[in-house]
Amino acid sequence: MERPDTSERDSIQSLLVLRKLTRAIADAVRSQIVDYLTTLTPLFRPQTVLGDHILGGVKESTKRADQALKEVQALYEAVAPGRPFNLRRELTTPFNVAPAGLEITPVDYVHVIQSGSESRRITVRCPLVWTLSYSGFAPSRLADLVDPRVRGDELQRYILSHLLLHAVTTHQRGLLQIFDALRFPLTTTKTAEFGDLPVTRIGVGISTSRPADAVVLESAELTGMNAFEEVVNVEDIARLTDPLKERLMAIARQHVPAAAPS
Repeated sequence: MERPDTSERDSIQSLLVLRKLTRAIADAVRSQIVDYLTTLTPLFRPQTVLGDHILGGVKESTKRADQALKEVQALYEAVAPGRPFNLRRELTTPFNVAPAGLEITPVDYVHVIQSGSESRRITVRCPLVWTLSYSGFAPSRLADLVDPRVRGDELQRYILSHLLLHAVTTHQRGLLQIFDALRFPLTTTKTAEFGDLPVTRIGVGISTSRPADAVVLESAELTGMNAFEEVVNVEDIARLTDPLKERLMAIARQHVPAAAPS
């Protein structure tokens, strides 16, 4: 596939074409991810890894459950007292975690552009990657929970929810393999907003990019909003591979080199 208007890729005209394409792809990808997550939600329940360290959980692999608990406790002790949480409250087990679904939230970041003698803060969205969280613990809740007037049990549950999700994806390697095979890999990252809290993300193997600052500013002026959305790198679509196909072809080349096309 060819990228539209490659001779003027940073022009507003080509940007509009790419933005429309990006949103169509993002809608399709998001819909597919939600369908998969809805079906596979039971695999994400903390009980699958921490067993009876979750209230009502079934005791299965004690060694794995104990190791996962130690990791969650160590991460909590490292994360909770630091910024932005500043929470000094011990965890108690078993964790009282109500059954919950999963939700995905778009990933945004702030890009500062110098315009003359002034700087302008633009909120930029990454349209093909999302933060994965248990329902009710999306990133948007953080600002309210770190407010000194409402901190406490809810803030602790918020931190714990992300640590439990991290524990599930870390200890269930089969879960990571499933999403890799589906081409929607699960990753872990840290952000300035969450400090050292491990944040789980899900996306697709297609990159997006932000054009030149002048184009971003012009777009902001046209829309009247300090917001922008990255656009898809169309070339990446053609580069998508089938991991199973590649693996089987490698095996075929080892056993019957002449029969396996390069």
